[in-house]
Amino acid sequence: MSDLAVPGRRAARRGRLGTESVPAAEPPDARRALQLGLAGISLLDALLQYQPVMFSRTFGQMLAETAAGNPGFIARPIAWDATLVQQHAVALNAVFATIQLLLGLGIAFRPLTRLALAASVAWSLAVWWLGEGLGGVLNGTANPVSGAPGAVILYALLAVLLWPADRVESPPFTAARAVGVRTAQGLWLVLWLSLAWFALLPANRAPLALHDLLAGQADGQPGWLAGIENGAASAVGSHGLAASIVLAVACVLIAAGVFLPRPAARAAVVLALVVAAVLWVAGQAFGMILAGGATDPNTGPLLALIALAYWPATPRVAEPGVAGPSVETPAS
Repeated sequence: MSDLAVPGRRAARRGRLGTESVPAAEPPDARRALQLGLAGISLLDALLQYQPVMFSRTFGQMLAETAAGNPGFIARPIAWDATLVQQHAVALNAVFATIQLLLGLGIAFRPLTRLALAASVAWSLAVWWLGEGLGGVLNGTANPVSGAPGAVILYALLAVLLWPADRVESPPFTAARAVGVRTAQGLWLVLWLSLAWFALLPANRAPLALHDLLAGQADGQPGWLAGIENGAASAVGSHGLAASIVLAVACVLIAAGVFLPRPAARAAVVLALVVAAVLWVAGQAFGMILAGGATDPNTGPLLALIALAYWPATPRVAEPGVAGPSVETPAS
């Protein structure tokens, strides 16, 4: 699909009075398709937030747990927010769910896309702190397998990368259109190197750390998914260090891929998609949404969207008879 629409393209359509030249309906370009994907995930978040359990004190207790181990200046606002939510669970959760619903609808509705993406950044930063405890980044428990650095901060990253602006005439990948090539490469590097770093934290590379994490994900799951989680836990066994090293190396290779020639960059993006899928299925059990009580699908789908935003484009010249310069279009 085309990453930049070719201007001036028209299609002939025969009507009752003969052939009339009318504008052709343009399919969404790559960035718009990714925006719609982000909108869909935001709408899923809203549906999850509307679950009955979220209108009880349980939701506030979930928030309070994220304060553990964080510095005081981070933990105290989380504790205050959790207490407030427990006292006004119905009203506040209705507000939270509605905000996410409006964000998803706004991103999907073109005239409101900019406003919704900007609001998504602000909302994500607030929830990352008060709802996720910064994803465990400051308390030594951040683990990419379970969702570090926190799913909600990836919404903010996607909002920036998919911002509807064009700073680069022929971008090598969709993410560079809004922020420029160097900035986009830097954000990719920071994301994947941080995941590599988290994978090697002492708490995550302990012999049984990954085994216990995967086995714990089986609780409350349907039988087929519990079997996947238990099978993955058995496969890892006591080789937590080796598994952490493999994951860290994969993340480093992915991080470097965006600086390599197109074939290698494409391979790195494919590897990123594979890692995202494995994390989502085996490590995150589809974000625990089938067990009930989840507020989002976790980081797997978001990492996949980010990876697709970096899919290398291939040059394509304008079609004969169509005015306009050559454009960059992602390889199919």
